[in-house]
Amino acid sequence: MMKTLLPLLVLLSCNVLANDLPEHIAVCADCHGDKGISSESDVPTIAGASDVFISDSLFAYREGERIAVESKYRQGDTSRPATDMQKIAKELSEEQIADIAGYFSQQKFIAAKQPFDPGLAAQGEKIHTFKCAKCHEDGGSSADDDAGILAGQWTPYLKQAFKLYRSGERVMIDKMKVKMEQLDDQEVEALLHYYASQQ
Repeated sequence: MMKTLLPLLVLLSCNVLANDLPEHIAVCADCHGDKGISSESDVPTIAGASDVFISDSLFAYREGERIAVESKYRQGDTSRPATDMQKIAKELSEEQIADIAGYFSQQKFIAAKQPFDPGLAAQGEKIHTFKCAKCHEDGGSSADDDAGILAGQWTPYLKQAFKLYRSGERVMIDKMKVKMEQLDDQEVEALLHYYASQQ
């Protein structure tokens, strides 16, 4: 009897913990998905990113240093008005940002299942190795470099991010700006297929 009940008790305790998340953490799931694993191709998965990357991103949004794209809520009360990350971050305290970064950095990143072209992915791997690997290690899969996880990230989201970087609308550090300016459209497309191939 006890052996039968044990898995049920573990499951129930996990559900209680999930439901007991502070609101400022739980609300993130309404766009980024449960535990930060996004099921929406235009919304990034934030699970598994470093706490430094997540907190730096939130502070950049809060200070208006990073452009934010308006989005509707994808889960929970979807009748809420559309919002953006600047508006959300402005409501967060430093302690809440630390909580959010700590929680999502401890979750496991799960790569998006999405189509890719193997030929372009092979080209993209070479481009990444030559131009991007110094800051985005292990094919863009490392969280330890505090630069965000690229490998397995949703392609539509990354495509939008590349567009914002290349247009100058999204601020980047100087060494990244130099590398980004060297990329042409075909190289960007190859990089996107390379990151999508890592599933």
